[in-house]
Amino acid sequence: MADKLIGKLVVKLAGRDAGQIGVIVEELKDEYVLIDGSVRRRKCNLKHIEVLAQEVDIKKGAEHSDVVSALAKLGVKVVDRKPKEKKAPTKKEKKKAKKVAKKKPAKKKTTKKK
Repeated sequence: MADKLIGKLVVKLAGRDAGQIGVIVEELKDEYVLIDGSVRRRKCNLKHIEVLAQEVDIKKGAEHSDVVSALAKLGVKVVDRKPKEKKAPTKKEKKKAKKVAKKKPAKKKTTKKK
């Protein structure tokens, strides 16, 4: 495929990001593209997105910050979601980790040759 789709605006039709606006960042094998924007950056089937006529000026494989700034020029607001913070392990999880660390390796069974 040529780079004819890179920079095109899309709307996700399926999945948890359905209805969200994104931009095609890269074209992958077969009927798949990499999208980013208001949607999570991920590989997406062309059947699950609607390609719009609007286009932004980005390079192939552009970073998230570049995509956000390009969408801002069009007036599309992108809400960045924070990744989940790792919580401290509970007492039960700590105890289990210690138990696994102390576990002795299994003895090898040797057979005697006659």
